Amino acid sequence: MHTTAFAALWLLLLASAVLAVTFGPADINPAEVWTTILHHLGLIPESPVSRLRDAIVWDLRLPRVIAALGVGAGLALAGAVMQALTRNPLADPYLLGLSSGAALGAVALVVVGLTAFVPLGAFIGSLAALGLALAVTQVLGGTTPVRAILAGISISALASAATSFIIFWSATGDSYREILSWLMGSLSGSTWIDAALVAGAIMICAPFMVLSARGLDAFAFGDKAAASLGVDVVRLRWMLLLASALLTGIMVAIGGAIGFVGLVVPHAVRLAVGSGHRRLLPATMLVGAIFMLWADTLARALFDPRELPVGIVTALVGAPAFLLILMRYRRIT
Repeated sequence: MHTTAFAALWLLLLASAVLAVTFGPADINPAEVWTTILHHLGLIPESPVSRLRDAIVWDLRLPRVIAALGVGAGLALAGAVMQALTRNPLADPYLLGLSSGAALGAVALVVVGLTAFVPLGAFIGSLAALGLALAVTQVLGGTTPVRAILAGISISALASAATSFIIFWSATGDSYREILSWLMGSLSGSTWIDAALVAGAIMICAPFMVLSARGLDAFAFGDKAAASLGVDVVRLRWMLLLASALLTGIMVAIGGAIGFVGLVVPHAVRLAVGSGHRRLLPATMLVGAIFMLWADTLARALFDPRELPVGIVTALVGAPAFLLILMRYRRIT
């Protein structure tokens, strides 16, 4: 992908972010969005925007937009890395049981009344699932793509069973609605703290993952071929798995179990830019961010004042898109 194409994606992302802020019951135009942002950055001493409209933009909509961009970019990046590490085109960020572990941690806190700590519980649950999955791979003889997949499936099934048991035994009324909303994915109520956590996770994990593009390209030829090319296979795989888990854990903790972003977006971008990860990973992040932003915007705007869980929108868009991508791959190969 040429530099101009990347520049076009960045411009599309910026324009999408501004337009997404304008969607909602309050009739806010892009000029007011820019004025509010510049005012809070200290570039405009006095803003003509009223306090109410300023609060709608700065405190309600903008943090959610930034969180949506970050969650989309993070899940798409983690999905592309997991597909390369496991050499499995059906891999996604949740392959090692991260989503099921996060769901178990979140549900456990909801049923005991600690709803304010749901993101923390989800993050701890995702890391616990990762730890168990990697421990299983070591018991099986070491971390390989096939063992990682099998371990992730087993841990995911166990965590899902535990989550279902907790919901069946303990969840009632408001807690049941909160659990259901989280399990289907939702960015409702995102704050600047959530946006900062998402942005921080990307700034910590994304540079290392993008700089590992050469190693990810080598994984496509198998572990032995990658080692012969000078790649420390075991060390790089462990580090990328941990980075993917950290990134996914925070994204799931903030947005819930949002499906298809990490599965569909890397495939779609791969059709446009090829399989070289030096271009694939940055482009995947940008497209994932834009896709997630518009999915969330549709989720909150389609049936206003009622709001759909964003996971429903990503599934409705992602499932048909994935089928089309599979048909395209069949024609190519």
